[in-house]
Amino acid sequence: MQIGELSRHTGISVRMLRYYEEEGVLRPGRRESGYRDYGPAEQQLAKRIRMLSDAGLKLDAIRILLPCVLSDLPELELCDEVRATLTREIGGLDERIACLQSSREVLAGYLGKDTKQKVRLRSTS
Repeated sequence: MQIGELSRHTGISVRMLRYYEEEGVLRPGRRESGYRDYGPAEQQLAKRIRMLSDAGLKLDAIRILLPCVLSDLPELELCDEVRATLTREIGGLDERIACLQSSREVLAGYLGKDTKQKVRLRSTS
């Protein structure tokens, strides 16, 4: 299949598929005409890249984890490198969550509300 068809099947933009190829994570064959030729293996790999990307992982982490993905479900072979990568990614998420929580408390403080109470802001359209 060509790149547009793979894009439709996986929900990954053509631009991102080209980027994954440039970065060496996705390696389609080429036809004599020079067109990319994606088969079932590339389609499966693209779906797995998407699954990892949807989990919030950047390409550096995807590159490490991709060979350890066991299926189209979130299942990984947990070797030491995978464990370290996931631990590092979770640490980064924890830092971002703490930063967002701090920002939320400041904003809620501006409203004079208890910061533990959910604050619902409505847009004025």
